[in-house]
Amino acid sequence: PAEGATEAPGGHGRAKGVGPAATWTPSGGTLGMDVSSHQQNVDWASAYAAGSRFAYVKATEGGYYTNPYFGQQYNGSAQVGMVRGAYHFANPRTSSGADQARYFVQNGGGWTDDGKTLPGLLDIEFNPYPAYGNTCYNMTPAQLTAWTRDFVDTYRSLTGRAPMVYTAT
Repeated sequence: PAEGATEAPGGHGRAKGVGPAATWTPSGGTLGMDVSSHQQNVDWASAYAAGSRFAYVKATEGGYYTNPYFGQQYNGSAQVGMVRGAYHFANPRTSSGADQARYFVQNGGGWTDDGKTLPGLLDIEFNPYPAYGNTCYNMTPAQLTAWTRDFVDTYRSLTGRAPMVYTAT
């Protein structure tokens, strides 16, 4: 992470604020950001002024958590002109991929063909919770692949759009 940024399981926390210590500018491409409840209410006008043009906002985790700041973050990013999408932090040990895809869509993870909404994103990383086993949630590669396919297929059937998938490796 950038100097001054924080890391948090499932929330990334890569740019807590918009300032020199928390801002990294690549040499090309389009700047964007991901946010979660760790950032609380985001100053979207400042983020846009600093160059961000898209945002992914954490909507849900597992089948048990919704981001209490989702409305401010998702709608606020769109109100300043950013393209935005929602993401779901997977916890494959707590319920099926299909159940988590449905929970995600019911709690902000839907997709609309409006030109300003990115496809939903499945964030499936190393397990940050020791209670759920090893880094792969005590699941085999075949089990994790099947769980991910279950999520992707269900999301696509509910929204008509395949989700993006972010993974650690």
